[in-house]
Amino acid sequence: MAAVVRGGSPDRRARTSAAPRVIKAKPRSKPKSRTKAKPYRPAKLEAARSLGLMPLTALTLAGAVVAGGVLAIMASDPRVERAREQAIASIDQGLIDVGFRVSAVTVQGATPDAAAAVVRAAALPKDQPILHLDLAALRARVEQVGWVKSAKVVRLLPNTILISITQRQTLAIWQHAGRTLVIDADGRAVPEADPGRFPDLPLVVGEGADKAAPQLLPLLRARPRLMDKLDAVVRVDDRRWDLRLKDASLIALPASGEAVALTELDRLDAQSHILDLGFARIDLRDPELVSVRPRDAENSRAQAATNGA
Repeated sequence: MAAVVRGGSPDRRARTSAAPRVIKAKPRSKPKSRTKAKPYRPAKLEAARSLGLMPLTALTLAGAVVAGGVLAIMASDPRVERAREQAIASIDQGLIDVGFRVSAVTVQGATPDAAAAVVRAAALPKDQPILHLDLAALRARVEQVGWVKSAKVVRLLPNTILISITQRQTLAIWQHAGRTLVIDADGRAVPEADPGRFPDLPLVVGEGADKAAPQLLPLLRARPRLMDKLDAVVRVDDRRWDLRLKDASLIALPASGEAVALTELDRLDAQSHILDLGFARIDLRDPELVSVRPRDAENSRAQAATNGA
């Protein structure tokens, strides 16, 4: 019987078993370059260094913040109130020792007079801990100053408080009830301003003149020739204005339509230089009729009254 060879013919098996196995070698990976490990530095100290703070200063500040938080938690216990106050005093002194204290107050956007009033209202004693300042309360005090329309307060560590203000613009001198005050473009009084330091501002007189002046004075300023001759602007019954000139002449304006009346005055002055004639009164209250009373007629009337007496 013929022998059965499994797996193929003897020749094939011999060739297969004799064939050498080829094993591909894995490519060697390049050795990793050894880099020098960076020394460990806490992230908070790195951030402090980037802000220009020395590590000791940053640690002191961080410790103060943490201690302040712990003390705030303990504040509800009355037994530790005294210890809390002592600890806060110690923290404050530590902050002062490392430079976190108020040593400079800078005011921006203000004239010298206004800046002085702002510094007085701020009431910031030097060398107090700068981190304990209530900036909202400080801004509220500053905005109580008449010069100040609005204010921003910034803490510049370690030792400067910056106060930036929008200053009110002066409009006129207001005289009423024995008082003389500077008013701004909104008709608001500026109590800190000395009227004697503003001789070029127009004078407005009477009750309600402060609130009504912002509407009239721009019309007058648009007429330099009239403004040069103006002595005062007088509010009559808080309804209308009289313009009193330096030569004692008087111009009566209507309760409304002042711009139209002043345009008519411009026309008369262009035709006859009426502002130079020395009249007693020009009545512009009636838009249909302009009444001019010469000064000679006024003098004659006064003389007649004297003779009759």
